[in-house]
Amino acid sequence: MEARGGSGVWVSFGFRFGEAATVELQPQALDEDGLVLGVRPSWSFVGIRRAEAVGAASHEPSRSPSSESPPVPVATSSHMPPVASRRSPPRVLLLRQGAPGWVSPLPADCLDVLPSETHLLLLRKSALESWSLDSAEGDAEPQPVWRRPLLPEEAVGAGEPILPLVPGGYVLPRPPFFEPLPPALRARSLALGHEHAVLLVTAGTVFAWGSGRHGQLGHGDLEGHAEPQPVEALQGLPQEQVAAGGWHSASISETGDLYVWGWNESGQLALPSKSAAEEEMLVPEASREPNLEDRARPGRNPFRAAFISIQAFPALLDLPQEAEVSKISCGSRHTAAVTRKLPLLLQGKYGQLGHRDRVSSDRPKRVCYFVEHSLYVTEVVCGPWTTYVQAVDRKESDLP
Repeated sequence: MEARGGSGVWVSFGFRFGEAATVELQPQALDEDGLVLGVRPSWSFVGIRRAEAVGAASHEPSRSPSSESPPVPVATSSHMPPVASRRSPPRVLLLRQGAPGWVSPLPADCLDVLPSETHLLLLRKSALESWSLDSAEGDAEPQPVWRRPLLPEEAVGAGEPILPLVPGGYVLPRPPFFEPLPPALRARSLALGHEHAVLLVTAGTVFAWGSGRHGQLGHGDLEGHAEPQPVEALQGLPQEQVAAGGWHSASISETGDLYVWGWNESGQLALPSKSAAEEEMLVPEASREPNLEDRARPGRNPFRAAFISIQAFPALLDLPQEAEVSKISCGSRHTAAVTRKLPLLLQGKYGQLGHRDRVSSDRPKRVCYFVEHSLYVTEVVCGPWTTYVQAVDRKESDLP
């Protein structure tokens, strides 16, 4: 998933893949200049969309602190697309997690990118392309492994990348790269999970298809569907946003209600999870950070209800303080939500929740870092085991 923002600084926390794989419990700044508009993380890579800056110098990618040459360490694959020149500063960059200083600028006409472990799916001004990340030596002149030209009327403006939705269907950063959608579906947004997809159409109806073995389709069973099927439990409840995690899904209604469904093995749905409860009980009580539900209901037993491993129907989540949700994102096994009152993160075990520990939780908890630093969260996007958050100073926000 990608979050789009305007002003504000992005920070990240959670597991870092790569040669220097670590768990970061403290937020790490993603940009210092406020030019990042959106992020698209995969397991090892992060696609970065940047805003226009005044002067080319503001576009210069970061230099590697440990490299004398070249100034921009790029992927060594001969299959990678030619990078942007310094006279044509890149709007889209590729970063590698766990490799500080590893920055690869993408072509100057690249408007957006979907990275995976094997391919980069690029949205360029006149075509969609997929490039292999295989580092093996190849042809002297690199070529994309897949390409779909865009007709003049299909060209996308620089201000509104819409990946994975494209004219006629949607794209994936792995074969077959393109899948058609029925013309009758007027798509508004699309979220891709590991094995499923969740679509929101303009009327506010939610469709889901793909693997359903963990209930992630919300159809009330564990069956898979090759074609988009409406999530009947949400019929008559217009939705505003959708998100897809590894094997779970979520949506926000027009009134700010949060619905969740799918796999809850790690408590990612904020429903009672056996593994999360057992892990929490191993933490000394004095070391536990109070969550918002416990403050509202003192003396509450962690083993508060029957454990739920799979939630095959959408469940309306009862958030603390009746908070209205404005943003939602799902990682492999965690979920992040932004409410109009508080930034909340729901579950995770690799520090991706920003709670300064690695303890899983199946209850919503406020991320104290942003409150302590007087920051207002405007966007959130989850990678598989990481979380990226955009925040602005509360004094500069529109909050009263």
